[in-house]
Amino acid sequence: MTRNKSLAVGLIVVGVVVLLGSAMADIIGLGAQPLVFGYKQLAGSAVGAALAVFGAVLYWRAGKGV
Repeated sequence: MTRNKSLAVGLIVVGVVVLLGSAMADIIGLGAQPLVFGYKQLAGSAVGAALAVFGAVLYWRAGKGV
C-alpha cells in the first residue's frame, strides 16, 4: 500500500508541474506567441490535470485499502 501512495504522490506532483508549466509557458518564455493560449498549452494543461486527478484517485483508493 505504501508503494501505491508513493506512486500516487509522484503522479500528483508531476501532473501539477506539467499543468503549471504548460499554463505559464508564455510567462516563462517558452510560448510561441505571447498572450495566446495555444493548442499545445491546452494539451499540456489537460494532460497535467489528468495526471494529477488520476494520482489523487489512486491516493484515495490506496488509503481505503482497495
